[in-house]
Amino acid sequence: MDTSDTVSEPLPPVRQLRLVIAAEDYEAALAFYRDALGLPEQEAYSGGDGAEVTILDAGRATLEISNPAQVRLIDGVEADGRPSLKLRVAFEVDDARRATRAAVDGGAELVADPRETPWRSLNSRLNGPEGLQLTLFEELD
Repeated sequence: MDTSDTVSEPLPPVRQLRLVIAAEDYEAALAFYRDALGLPEQEAYSGGDGAEVTILDAGRATLEISNPAQVRLIDGVEADGRPSLKLRVAFEVDDARRATRAAVDGGAELVADPRETPWRSLNSRLNGPEGLQLTLFEELD
């Protein structure tokens, strides 16, 4: 893409952040994110050759960009210094302890139990289906 051209009009705003998981075990991934974590189904489509897609509502989306020092800080607070993956998805929940139990019961691997952070949230770290690393967080203030 050539970015050397000057744009005279402002770009339209981004309307949605959509994270796409290429799931080898579609049914297990759907059961985990929809049923265990409770993300409501927004849309679902079937196509030829067995193609399936389900879009789940994950609430408001943000994109958090952290430098290496911040990543080390977060890893120290959330997971006793165990390094996170390059991409980690964080879901805000109403009850981090309950959501963490549901995630583990739904097939996630617990990396670190919920713990209070210096920024007043209760965070847990898990490895979810299809290689996605998760933080579940509850805002305490």
